[in-house]
Amino acid sequence: MQFKKYTKQRNSIQGLRSFKDTLPKNVKKVINKKGHVYSETINNWKYIVGENLFKVCYPKSFKTSNKVGVSTLLINVKRGHEVELEYSRKNILDKLNNLFGYSVVKKIKLTSFNDEKIEPSTNDGNSYNVTNYDYQKKINSIKNEKIKKSIIKLSKVFRKK
Repeated sequence: MQFKKYTKQRNSIQGLRSFKDTLPKNVKKVINKKGHVYSETINNWKYIVGENLFKVCYPKSFKTSNKVGVSTLLINVKRGHEVELEYSRKNILDKLNNLFGYSVVKKIKLTSFNDEKIEPSTNDGNSYNVTNYDYQKKINSIKNEKIKKSIIKLSKVFRKK
């Protein structure tokens, strides 16, 4: 029996597919783009910045180093609390790099936002508690209902942290 080398499916055992193959393309892009460093940063954010700053800021994205720039963590800060985060920037860098054991982040960029929350409107009347309005649109575009519900639950867990 000959196997085709140009198929997109990976080798599977007894008809089982890997979890990566079952995810929609949009979700794969988000997971691959954010990576391990971003997810660990979100999980340990309260420890990294402390109780006071945890209430007013959160990590927005992580960009890895390339030929042009260094690895950068982009943090959203509630308007009016930028100075507090600016003074603790060195402390945050030290804690992040100690958490991973090597110099992961070299630079921190701050962006401020207003505290106004946008409630996304959905067609079925349910309002979901999702971290970002753009991700809400991407999640709504997923056709498989089970995957959509599980991603919404995952976003609720991240929002609680």
